[in-house]
Amino acid sequence: MSVLADAVREIRNALGNGRVTSTIRTKFQATALLLRDERARVRAAELSDSQRGERLKRLDDLATSLAKTAVRHPALLALLSEDAVVTDDARALEREMAGRAGIDVAPPEEDDAPAEEPATAPAKPGVVPQSVISRQMANPFLAPDFSAARPAAARPSRLSGWELLGPLLRSFERAGDGTSTTMELPEPTSLAVPGGRELMPHQARVVAAAAEGHRTFLLADEPGLGKTAQALLAAEAAKAYPLLVVVPNVVKTNWVREAGLWSTRRKATAVQGNGDSVDGFADIVVVNYDVLDRHAGWLGDFGFRGMVVDEAHFIKNKGSQRSQHVLELSERIRAFTARPLLMALTGTPLINDIEDFLAIWEFLGWIDEKKPLGALMDALTDTGLTPADPGFSAAARQCVVDQGIVRRRKVDVAADIPDRRIADLPVELDGATGRSIRAAERDLARRMVIRYEDALAARGSGPRDGIDHDLVAKVATWEQKDAAGASNGDNVFGMMRRIGQAKAALAADYAAQLARSAGKVVFFAKHVDVMDAAEETFAKQGVRYSSIRGDQTPNVRQRNIDAFVEDPEVAVVVCSLTAAGVGINLQVASNVVLAELPWTAAEQTQAIDRSHRIGQSEPVTAWRIIAAQTIDARIAALIDDKAGLAAVALDGSEEEVGSSTDAQHAALVALLTEALSAEAGAA
Repeated sequence: MSVLADAVREIRNALGNGRVTSTIRTKFQATALLLRDERARVRAAELSDSQRGERLKRLDDLATSLAKTAVRHPALLALLSEDAVVTDDARALEREMAGRAGIDVAPPEEDDAPAEEPATAPAKPGVVPQSVISRQMANPFLAPDFSAARPAAARPSRLSGWELLGPLLRSFERAGDGTSTTMELPEPTSLAVPGGRELMPHQARVVAAAAEGHRTFLLADEPGLGKTAQALLAAEAAKAYPLLVVVPNVVKTNWVREAGLWSTRRKATAVQGNGDSVDGFADIVVVNYDVLDRHAGWLGDFGFRGMVVDEAHFIKNKGSQRSQHVLELSERIRAFTARPLLMALTGTPLINDIEDFLAIWEFLGWIDEKKPLGALMDALTDTGLTPADPGFSAAARQCVVDQGIVRRRKVDVAADIPDRRIADLPVELDGATGRSIRAAERDLARRMVIRYEDALAARGSGPRDGIDHDLVAKVATWEQKDAAGASNGDNVFGMMRRIGQAKAALAADYAAQLARSAGKVVFFAKHVDVMDAAEETFAKQGVRYSSIRGDQTPNVRQRNIDAFVEDPEVAVVVCSLTAAGVGINLQVASNVVLAELPWTAAEQTQAIDRSHRIGQSEPVTAWRIIAAQTIDARIAALIDDKAGLAAVALDGSEEEVGSSTDAQHAALVALLTEALSAEAGAA
């Protein structure tokens, strides 16, 4: 009963702001399932009539409270129906809650165990989220978009009998240095965008091209040059809504976050799992490759007027299921909308594995499986050349570039960007690990609340009006001292370590993507087990790395540094924040991944300065991997507040404004204050 009562209260408190998140939906469904199971268990138990009646009444009261909460949120109310789809996360959380209540729980079925799907695994059955059905019912006669004239029928071409795809690919392979890799882009009229933000000049030129009517882009800028913002604002300029965005899972949360920053008038929603939390009325729908198979059906009928594929090299294998789904969706969008916005984003240089770009060109509608199409075929015809003519290769390559290829390197636009900047990449910790971490954070907050209330009662102050912030600071200090001497991990230090472990594979996967697209990467972590997990990920992906740790001899350490600096095949160096944060030169890399956050801005700056130092020829970007909706995000904000991160990013200031203990204390204060505010709101 206490477990159920706590869950109902937490759901009610969390819904105080009126927003239904995927976490709340999962907890709501798990609680409803546990209520039903407990009711059946009480009815079957050997109890007296009075005992049974009393327990059933308490269960009915909790169920009524839960139902009243759901009445205000239709998305939750639908979960109470008998035919509602029960998610794997809800089943897992139900088992976890039952276990906490001391109820014997049947072991999960084999299907519940996470396993990597083989390449030949059958497609998961298609699903249609309830909110999407609501949208379809609200607009059942969705008509094709005839706002612009459809392309005219292909005109006769003297190239019709020629095999052209091979010569087009070879035209890129044989291009010499200095050959254009970017279409001609217009000068922007303004850098300002809604929301008070400002674009960099190179970003604004792509947005200006979309505003002038260009609708297909292969945007191949190096990482750190703001491809996400360019895509979102190009969609705004082209009025390409609703917009579908297909991304790797590691950047899905960041896309939703960036949409909130750049597309302030548009609502973004992410497709998680079976799509239970999808907002069917959103303007921007973000879905990751891994779940595209089960959502391809309704996505194809949604009426999108634009589509963005991030890390587009993921579709290079046209035989893969995800590539086929992406190509099918783009074809359905072209059939629905006369001139949709189609953008493929990738940092992979165009000269590497050029055949992989056939799938991207097909996604953009430039070619089909056999030949160039539409505007590209017309442009090739207009050259007056055939593959047998000496000048065909250069002319053909320019024709492809003019269809919408844009490739800028950091060094090319160095004047546009700071010489050092920090970019946050929020990630969701899904599954049992994420639930466990969030539960541990709640337990820590609850422990401090009890300590605060006990201290308040011992002081004899009586009922309090508001929060005693001096007492909050003292409780945080007590918790901090206890944590420093504790042997278990049930404290802020243990929590940060668990978060680091949970982020390790995600951070390593992102670092591997950076290494493939932009060259060498410096990877920092605090804990040895996080470094171990990252190195395991690199090994599985075939990424060569070296390692700098505190337990190495000076000779081994220098040998590993030399391997990273001098061997072009060593793409990543995995560094300990403590052992490699000072005294070494890694300026061969201009991308730094911080898999775990240090406690102070000074430590962060020292780590970044391994690459950002005299002799570095490119701007340096530090990518902070932050676990969303956890204390990790609080600590990132505290580091920024304490040190004035803008100064650190723009002028290299290394001023220390607070120690590591200050950040730890501030994080605990923030956690306790938030918990007390939530309790006061519930009361």
